Amino acid sequence: MNLLMYMAPIAVVILLPATLLMERNVIAITIALARKDTIVVYYLLFNSSLAYFVNLTNFLVTKHTSALTLQVLGNAKGAVAVVVSIIIFKNPVSLMGMLGYSLTVVGVLLYNESKKGNK
Repeated sequence: MNLLMYMAPIAVVILLPATLLMERNVIAITIALARKDTIVVYYLLFNSSLAYFVNLTNFLVTKHTSALTLQVLGNAKGAVAVVVSIIIFKNPVSLMGMLGYSLTVVGVLLYNESKKGNK
C-alpha cells in the first residue's frame, strides 16, 4: 500500500500533463459525454478501480514472490493472450511466432520446475 501511495501521485504528475498535451480536447469531450449519459461517470470510476486493484495485485505478487516471478507471469500472460487471440479471432501466426511462444511456454515451465526443486 505504501508503494502505491507514493507512486500514484507521481504517475498523475507525469501522465496528466502528457495526456493534456497529446489529447487536447479530452476534458471537454469527457465532460460532454458525462452530461449526455451519466453511465460514462460509472465507467470511469469502474475503470479507475480496476486499475487500482491491478496495481495493488502487482505489488502484492512482487512482495510475496519475487520480481523475477512477476516477469515470468507476464511472459506467460502474453503467451496465453496470443493463444486466446488465435482461438477467438483466428489471427494468423507465423512459424517464427509459434516457435517464440513455444519457447516462452517452455521457459515458464522450466522456471516452475526450478522453483519446485528449490523447496
